[in-house]
Amino acid sequence: MAFVVTEPCIKCKYTDCVSVCPVACFKEGANMLVIEPDECIDCGVCVDECPVNAIFPEEEVPDKWKDYIALNARLSKTWPTIEAGKDPLDTAEDFKAVENKRALLDERPGE
Repeated sequence: MAFVVTEPCIKCKYTDCVSVCPVACFKEGANMLVIEPDECIDCGVCVDECPVNAIFPEEEVPDKWKDYIALNARLSKTWPTIEAGKDPLDTAEDFKAVENKRALLDERPGE
């Protein structure tokens, strides 16, 4: 089972998780990261690095975010791989505690 990035990442896009990933399985969207499930080796080192607690093992994704399992799988096919950390979005501090951000997801690939 792969790890899954969920809603708290939207409008934050902290990359602390990317910096510790040994296999470069993170993909970058305009305002969120996702994990490529076929590349993830289930090591879990990314979980504790996420400052917004957005990453879960697939089998432990909270019910309210179960749709992010399929979302990660779908978007990871078209978003580019991110292999190095970078600054979070300018909106990160304002949005890290905001709930119900699904409508704010920008599905365009990151840069």
